[in-house]
Amino acid sequence: MRTILLPIISLVLLAACSFNSESRLTGADRESDPPTAMPPTALPEEVISAADAEYLLLSNIYERASPSVVNIEAVIFDADGQASDTRRGSGFVYDREGHVITNAHLVSAVDSITVTLENAFVLPAEARGLDSFSDLAALKIQADPERLYPLRIGDSAAVKVGQRGIVIGNPFGLSSSMTIGIISGLGRTLPSAELVDAGAAPGFDNPSIIQIDATINPGNSGGPLLDSRGLVIGITTAIRSDNGSFQGIGFAVPADTMRRVIPDLIERGRVDYSWMGISVMREDGGYGVAGLSETLDLPVERGVLLRGVTAGSPADRAGLRGGDTLVDVRGEEVCAGGDVIVAINDYHFDNLDGLVTYLVQQTRPGDEVELLIIRDRDTLEIPLTLESREADSGNVLECRAAQ
Repeated sequence: MRTILLPIISLVLLAACSFNSESRLTGADRESDPPTAMPPTALPEEVISAADAEYLLLSNIYERASPSVVNIEAVIFDADGQASDTRRGSGFVYDREGHVITNAHLVSAVDSITVTLENAFVLPAEARGLDSFSDLAALKIQADPERLYPLRIGDSAAVKVGQRGIVIGNPFGLSSSMTIGIISGLGRTLPSAELVDAGAAPGFDNPSIIQIDATINPGNSGGPLLDSRGLVIGITTAIRSDNGSFQGIGFAVPADTMRRVIPDLIERGRVDYSWMGISVMREDGGYGVAGLSETLDLPVERGVLLRGVTAGSPADRAGLRGGDTLVDVRGEEVCAGGDVIVAINDYHFDNLDGLVTYLVQQTRPGDEVELLIIRDRDTLEIPLTLESREADSGNVLECRAAQ
């Protein structure tokens, strides 16, 4: 028995020793030599091209548009001839005659303006015309036409919320910086005239403003807002901020307003806007036609409800009627009973911004327009001859004056 069992026991012990030794070596190997990862498979070229397509688009637009964007420096001198205030912003070349477009608030009431083209080519500029209501200005430089690359003006009426918006400008003096975003809103208004000129007639806001989320900061003012074709659809004009830096909301004057205003600034140095002589309820807080239609039993939900008309104005001579009854609506006194204007020259609009946009962009003083109004549930067509805003007497006849 012993001669038989001893070899068997020896074999078992040797097998066990071999097993434990192999286990320890394998474990040690795992701790010191982690498994090697396989290299990732290269993406197909078509996938990379599709992913880079947007960036190629933006690069192409930048290469074509940035030579047109200029840096503007406007200086105010004190009595001793020293610079007391320096404003820096952006602009862009409008034509090969040397006209440059920027914001009025940037170059208003200054003593010196310089324009820096691409490649740091600096030129003095003169203001051909400024308009505080649109916050637009036309400058003139003397430059070789070969150095000038005008941008093309697009159609801002076709702009949609959600489409791409591209801004090129000089934020904080960083020349030719590009930012991108989307069109966040349309039909905003800005009190541009009051910001540019404290003596400007109140009550005439800059209409149809484009709201954007592309990053803009001080120095971007006056630069172009471009669409995906590289066309100018607006000119950046302001940011809404508590501390002066970008917080997600920027604004641009629409291209259609530029198309109406800039030629007049170049040719005449000023812009003459059409005037009807009406006053309306403020529309924020639901006090426009849409918000008041049910409470006041109005037959329409779109248009402009007249609170009053200015004595001797085009609206007064045309026979338009303001309100005659004060009604309490949600704690606010509303002047009810006036005409509701729903269309001008067959152009139907939702609110006051739509009416003002049409007057600013499509008419001039002296034009005769056809108004479609609702009066006591009757529909009337009333002709009206527009006058200049300069004729505004400010004497409005409305509920309080009528009582």
